[in-house]
Amino acid sequence: MTLQHTPRPQWLTFDCYGTLIQWDEGLQAVFAEILQRKNAPQIDAATLIALHDRHEHTLEQTPPHRSFREVSGMALQRALAELGLRGDAEDAHRLTDRIGRMPPFPEVVAALQQLKARGFRLCIISNTDDDIIAGNVAQLGGAIDRVITAQQGGAYKPSRQLFDYAHAQLQVAKEDVVHICASPHLDHAAARDIGFRCVWIDRGRRSPLPDYTPDATLPTLAGVPALFDALDW
Repeated sequence: MTLQHTPRPQWLTFDCYGTLIQWDEGLQAVFAEILQRKNAPQIDAATLIALHDRHEHTLEQTPPHRSFREVSGMALQRALAELGLRGDAEDAHRLTDRIGRMPPFPEVVAALQQLKARGFRLCIISNTDDDIIAGNVAQLGGAIDRVITAQQGGAYKPSRQLFDYAHAQLQVAKEDVVHICASPHLDHAAARDIGFRCVWIDRGRRSPLPDYTPDATLPTLAGVPALFDALDW
């Protein structure tokens, strides 16, 4: 635990989907619905998810910057085309509507409220649009002080640009931030490069980066208040 003997942060920043919100579970359900709508029972939802993720990540890093709603819809259409299926506007709407309604993990609201009660300020940094994430934030018990999105920052993780934008918006030193996230690929490299301390919520679904070790690793968000208590934060 390398957080020991480091200063108490003012801000805790969080990745949203997969860290606070049940992303994998939500995608599995909505892609299964889309495939059912296409009458394609021979295709597993996981196959469509993998193709969609690949196209989504490519589009997010390809100029010009597009809204997440547009990126997600384009990625879905391309993924369906690879499987010999035709996508339409209803598919894209179904996906982005479901994202905004995905619920938090069971322990998240209580953990956020405990951290808020300890005097930390809480911010989400997320690869999404303001209107999509609003539905998720509304489920977090009023604990979130600030939401910073790719729409605001004009860039998507893993680009450092979004983290630099967030850092500028928070108006604190990097030592005043601890980033808490579940996605090594999207968050760890940028947190490392900008100098944020980082807690990895390892839910057993993502592999770590080969060249980076987070400052602490926990299986769920429930362990964060106890970790900080041990640090006398």
